[in-house]
Amino acid sequence: MNEAVSNKLKHFWKVVSNVRPIVWICLYICLMPLFALVYYLMPDGQFRIPQDAGTDFGSWLYYSIVTITTLGFGDYTPAHGWAQAVTAIEVMCGLIFLGFFLNSVGSMKSEIDVESEIEKQRRVHKSSEYEKLMKNIPVLLHKLNLYLSFCYAVTTPLSRRGEGGEYNPDFSFNDMHDLYLPSGIPTDHSSRAAVEGLMACASATSLYLDSLQSRVDLTLWPELLEDSFGFVAACQMFVSGDLLKDWPERELHKSSMHTLDDAVRKISDDIKSWSGPAESGKRLDMAPAVELFHFIKETGKLARDIELSATRVASSPAISN
Repeated sequence: MNEAVSNKLKHFWKVVSNVRPIVWICLYICLMPLFALVYYLMPDGQFRIPQDAGTDFGSWLYYSIVTITTLGFGDYTPAHGWAQAVTAIEVMCGLIFLGFFLNSVGSMKSEIDVESEIEKQRRVHKSSEYEKLMKNIPVLLHKLNLYLSFCYAVTTPLSRRGEGGEYNPDFSFNDMHDLYLPSGIPTDHSSRAAVEGLMACASATSLYLDSLQSRVDLTLWPELLEDSFGFVAACQMFVSGDLLKDWPERELHKSSMHTLDDAVRKISDDIKSWSGPAESGKRLDMAPAVELFHFIKETGKLARDIELSATRVASSPAISN
């Protein structure tokens, strides 16, 4: 029983504390004319009134203000039971409402202090995460630029590859027909196929983005987090990596060709002459290239978006981000 009463009192006090101070002030002021009206309607003789003092509503409003503020000048004096009772009630109401007002002010100040401390901690946290992100952005941008360079190499025929060329997101399926030739990009000095370099670079970039999410609180930069998560998810869902790597060998074994170069030329001719992903159901052997086509379209856009987001973060102060 006592616990139930205690809980109700706690709930009541919590509700009262959450009322804004302006509400208590308004209620406090409204009590003045309310009690003045009660005094005005009381029968004559309930108060001892000074000679020549007024008994109109304005006079009782004056008495009500003096009473509720506990000034008590003594010019108007309650002489009988009802007047004394109402006066005492008004004094108690004034004290209670004033107490609620002060409690509400204290509660609001505590709330402001808590919010201020939370905001301070948020700023400190964001500043710390910003510094960590700044240390990682140069490496991130390098990996993204390298990945986009391989995207460019895979989606651009060898005859059109030039030094300093940029990835074109509007490439066609047929543009990938030289994917098994060396990339030719300045940073790739190996003789491996461009598509192999693309897969290796995509894996490395995905691992770096995944580790970045665990080392830096990217929730502070939602766009960067969303794009990074999308890139990692796309790489994890890509299943044709091994099929693309072994495609020339499989082509060599199932045909009368004598060298891998012949198989590569055959794949190149097939890609160059094929109608594209819209007809993917008619040739299952082209499925890896179709998945690669969509994979590059998706991750190429994500890589550019991540690059833009990271650059935008790097060029803005930590607190304003």
